[in-house]
Parts: sequence; structure tokens; C-alpha cells
Amino acid sequence: MAMGLLRLVALAFTLVLVSILPLHVSLAGEITSIESVPDLQKLMYVAVDGYPCVRLLNLSGEIGCSNPGLNKVVAPIIKLKDVKDLVQPHTILVTADEMEDFFTRHLVITEFVFTSTLVFKANQFSFLLLHESETTDCNEYTLFLNSAIHVVTWLLVHLEWIRVSSDLSFASKIGGVLVQSGSNFQQKLKGFSPDKKFPQAQFSPYENVEYKWNSAASSIMWKNYNFPVYLLSESGISAVQEILSKKKMKHGTYTSDVAEFNMVMETTKAGTHNSEACLQEGTCLPLGGYSVWSSLPPISVSSSNNRKPVVLTVASMDSASFFRDKSFGADSPISGLVALLGAVDALSRVDGLSNLKKQLVFLVLTGETWGYLGSRRFLHELDLHSDAVAGLSDTSIETVLEIGSVGKGLSGGINTFFAHKTRVSSVTNMTLDALKIAQDSLASKNIKILSADTANPGIPPSSLMAFMRKNPQTSAVVLEDFDTKFVNKFYHSHLDDLSNINSSSVVAAASVVARTLYILASDNKDTSNSALGSIHVNASFIEELLTCLLACEPGLSCNLVKDYISPTNTCPGNYAGVILGEPSSKPYLGYVGDVSRFLWNFLADKTSVQKGNTTSVCSKGVCSKIDEVCIKAESNKEGTCVVSTTRYVPAYSTRLKYNDGAWTILPQNSSDSMGMVDPVWTESNWDTIRVHVYTVQHSAYDNAVLVAGIIVTTLAYIGILAAKSIITKALKQD
Repeated sequence: MAMGLLRLVALAFTLVLVSILPLHVSLAGEITSIESVPDLQKLMYVAVDGYPCVRLLNLSGEIGCSNPGLNKVVAPIIKLKDVKDLVQPHTILVTADEMEDFFTRHLVITEFVFTSTLVFKANQFSFLLLHESETTDCNEYTLFLNSAIHVVTWLLVHLEWIRVSSDLSFASKIGGVLVQSGSNFQQKLKGFSPDKKFPQAQFSPYENVEYKWNSAASSIMWKNYNFPVYLLSESGISAVQEILSKKKMKHGTYTSDVAEFNMVMETTKAGTHNSEACLQEGTCLPLGGYSVWSSLPPISVSSSNNRKPVVLTVASMDSASFFRDKSFGADSPISGLVALLGAVDALSRVDGLSNLKKQLVFLVLTGETWGYLGSRRFLHELDLHSDAVAGLSDTSIETVLEIGSVGKGLSGGINTFFAHKTRVSSVTNMTLDALKIAQDSLASKNIKILSADTANPGIPPSSLMAFMRKNPQTSAVVLEDFDTKFVNKFYHSHLDDLSNINSSSVVAAASVVARTLYILASDNKDTSNSALGSIHVNASFIEELLTCLLACEPGLSCNLVKDYISPTNTCPGNYAGVILGEPSSKPYLGYVGDVSRFLWNFLADKTSVQKGNTTSVCSKGVCSKIDEVCIKAESNKEGTCVVSTTRYVPAYSTRLKYNDGAWTILPQNSSDSMGMVDPVWTESNWDTIRVHVYTVQHSAYDNAVLVAGIIVTTLAYIGILAAKSIITKALKQD
């Protein structure tokens, strides 16, 4: 009988606990079949898809984002508009239209970043504020001022601290940030660019570095954030919205919806907080990749006789944004790249190219966003006469035509482009004349080419800056869709996607460039020339290429790309990435990005001289003849050997050297003016980047359950003792 009473008490205790504890079987509030532990984990911890902000480093310090320590960050999710007085770290959910205000007004900048040189003189006293892009720790900042200036400086510094002091408590309560974005925000925002007003001004060939090319600039991508920031994809937005939508339904259940960030950087673990330190410890890799150049028709490397003057056409393939893998760069610079490829495609169908008086060379650069890595390395390889540029020399380059941002030229039914020139010269005038002639030959296409405003300080931020710094006498023109300032209001933003440009503008630019190059190479200014009139850009090809390089569907899985390579990723990021292994003109293809490999194969195919003729097969990517290259070896079991001058050129800082499997930083060289201001960008290594959302119970509720359990257990024990005593007495009486 006593044992039966114990069972009754245990059953009662179980019922009490069941009545107290809330039952949550899934985020959706529905019973789900669970067959294994992984199924349970997937049910409880929802993986959130998206794009991280990562940790980048230079010689001066760090920018970007990371978990603050060595562990995961777990913090309750709260919308920015609902933030009041936070008592513990939270995950702040920020929309795209709130992002700039959030990062510029609410966050404390822990370092002073001086962006200009200010000279103040009064009564023969002067003081100097440090120059562009020098990041200095506040504790190390020393002011060398006379007593009269001490007062002014003290006020300036302390006014800054007064401005941010009210946000100190808020900044300390940020566990992480989730950013909700989408195409609908492009219409709401007047502009959003996380870059500077004069991007990479330290490489400018002219002195006016205060000029505002980028009026939408906020500079937030160049700051250091000691917490994780994550841009949600469409599926990620749905996952977060689903868990937050049940907040009201779960009200009173003592639970919180949290985000878990696993974004720990190796540089944080090792305490290496600049490029020199992290390269020494092997916790980072240099930014860079592989540029590609090709000549039309091929250059005979074995013969140096009768070398023709070179007309070099340049475009860039890499972009940047606050979020590493969401850097489409549709207008800046991919529209220019697509225009160049469209021009190459059109010129490849023209007969008699071997009879041209000048040599056409096409150069597609990477790493331009991070200190003009591609162009500087290309020019350096020319100085070294390396295998990467065999057949070229800097003295043979007569003129350079760069195709910049050309995706937003359409306005009022007319595609308008602006020609920005490096300097006044007969060669530059020749290029401008060729552009005008090409425009006139396309009269029915409503295309207008205008010279840029002479009031501009010089050429806009572009690869030509590296050419000009290397040789101020360079005769060059960059074609853009803007005159005095960027018309791309989402410059270097994740919002600069396919919807931000017009394909007809890119087609128009490609048409002008193709005919301009033919005019320059043939030295024939006759607009009635039948060959000139036969040059037509394939608009369908342009549109297909745009969807391949600027969308995730079909993205790099499009037929055009898959005809040449087997892409490792579907969604093109267009971020420069890091350079892996030893740099080489014949790199291991596993270390070369998808876009670079596609461009190499495409250009080698279009500039080859054996298209349509009998060709040889290359089963292992190797051809028997020295002037042949193997194309389409990835997409087909057997590639094809064609005669083409197409090369990879490693793109990385000229201040770096690779030796014995490690990178070292070279000393500054006063003869290299660009190397003197080179930040030497690197990217931190990491094990994994993951974000999950799930529901947890409040610790207070857990404590209450524990106390309740102890009380119930104690009462049950007392009840058992009392019952036992009563039963024992009753049995004795019987």
C-alpha cells in the first residue's frame, strides 16, 4: 500500500510539471516528425542564409566586422525602431534605409580617422592634423601645439567625445546586427554608398583630393566594428520574420528569440591586428586574384620585328560593398566589363584584322577596389618583362581607353556618355575624335559622346590613376555615364545590382567602343567605310552576359559561362577575394576565381585565329605549339587548342613578396609613389561563418521552475512522511 501511495505522488508531481512547462514542438507551432538528433537540431536551430561583413586589415589596423571574442555571440533579436533602454546585449534588426543612420549616428568610433590635412596658422603658431587614411589610436595621438593652440585643440577633441558619449551605453549593448534589404529599398533610398566621397584619393594623380565624386558617400565600410554584421538573403529574411511573427503568440511564455553568430576571425584569436602581423602569423591572406589580357589578333611572341603600336582597352571585374559576397557592382564596374566583352565579340567577326595598323589589346583587371592592385601589378610586370606580359611593353602602348561605369547612360531616350581625358595631347585628341566618329556612324542609335567638364579636377577614380601615377605623360580616356559626380547612387553598395542599370545603355557603350577601337586601330576616319558599318554589337549577348554576371539565377550556371568553364559557385560575388598559393602567369586553376577563368577562356576564344578551322584537341589542358592555348577544357572532356595571346596576370600588392610558402612585406621604395601609400590589404582567415535563430527560455523562468520543482519535491517528501506516519498508526490500531 505504501508503494502505491508513492506512485500516486510521483504521478501527481509529473502532472504538476506538465501543467507548468509550456510545450513548444516547433517554430511553426506544429507537431513535426523527428527521426534523429540532426532532425531535432534543424527543427530547433534555424540556419539563416545571408552575406557577412568580414574582417579586413591593412598596415595601419582593421576595418570590417567580427565577433568580439573567441566564442559565439548569442543575443535576443530586437528591431531598431523598438530599441529603447537596453539592459543587455541585443541583436539589432536594421532595414536597409536605416543602415547608414545606424552606423553613422549610433555607434561609437573607437579610433580617430583623419581624412584631410588641415593647416591652421595664427600669430605664427601652427598645427597639423594627420593626412588621409592614417588611423591612429586615441591613446597614442599626441598634439604638438603651442599653448595658444592647445585650447582650440582641446575643444575640438572634447566636442567629439561629447557628441558620441551619449551613445556609449548603446554601443556596448550591440551583440550583433542583422540587415534586412531588398529591391524595394532602392526606390525608397535617395542614395546609399558605404564608400568615401573620393574613393582611393591617396592614389590620385592630382592634388585636389577633397573633390566629392561620390555625393552619396558615408564611408561606413572603412570603419572597424567589434561585433558581427550580417545581411539577410530573401530566405534569411523569411526565417527571421517567421520567428518574430510568433512573438505575440509566445507572450507570457518567458521566451526570447535569439540570433547566434559564429563569425570568429583568426586574426581576433591570434591578436594580429594589422597586415604585417597577420601575414607573419599566417592568420590572413592578401587581397587579390588574377587579371586577364588578350590581343586581337594574336601577337607573335617569338618575333619582335614590326611590332605595332598598342591600343589598350581596360575594364575592371571586381567591386566591393559592406558585405563581402554581395558586391555585384552592376554599374560600377561590371557594366564597363560587359561593354568591353560585347565590343570584343563584335570585333571578332570583322575580317582583315591582321591588316590593322595598330594592335588591339584588352585588359580586364581585378583588385582595383583595394589600391588598384591589378593595374599596379600589370605595370610592374611590364617593368620586369615577365612571362605574364610576354609580347607587350610599356613603350608600345600608344593610348589607353578605359570603360568605366556605363550602365546608367540612358536618359530621355538618349544614351549619353562622358569622355574624361588624362591630359591634352595629339594622341588623346585622336581618341576623342574616334569616339565622335563612332557616335556619328551610329546616328540611328541615339548615342551622344560629350567631353567631361573642364572644371573637374582630373579623371575620376579609375584604373587610369595608376597609369598616370606611373607615367604622367600617359595619353588616355575613360568613358563614364557621369560628368562631374557619380550618377550611381549605390556606388560600392550591395544595392548596385542588375536592377540598377539599363541593358540598352551597356549595348550603346559597347557599340561606340567597338567602332572607336576599329577607327583607332585602322587609322581610318571614313564613316562610310563598309567595314566600320559592319561592326554590330549583339544585344542578346549583352543581356545574357548581364544575367550571368549580375544575378544568382541563372548566374554563373548560365549556358554562356558553362560553355567555357565548370563554375564552382552559381551566384557571382564580384569581390576580389584573396590570392592563394604562389602567384604565377600559369596558375593552378583551382586558385583562380570563376569570373577570371571564364574571361580567360572567352577572350582566348574570341581573339583566336583558328575559329571555324581544323583545330587540335587538348585532353589535359596542354597544347603542343608554343603560340597555342587550350580553351573549354573544363566544360568538355577534351579542350580545344587555338592560336591566341591570352594571359593571366597575378593581381596583388607590389609591396608583397611570396617566398617559401609565406608572404612578406617589402620595405617602402621611394621610387614607387603608389607603393608609398599602399595600405596592403589582407583578409582574415576563419573556420566557418554561420548564423542561426532559435527560441530560448529566460533564465528567470528557468530559476522559477527550479524553485517550484524544489518546493514541490519538498512538499511531496513531507507529504510522503506524513502519509507514512498516518498509515503506520492506522495499521498498528488494526
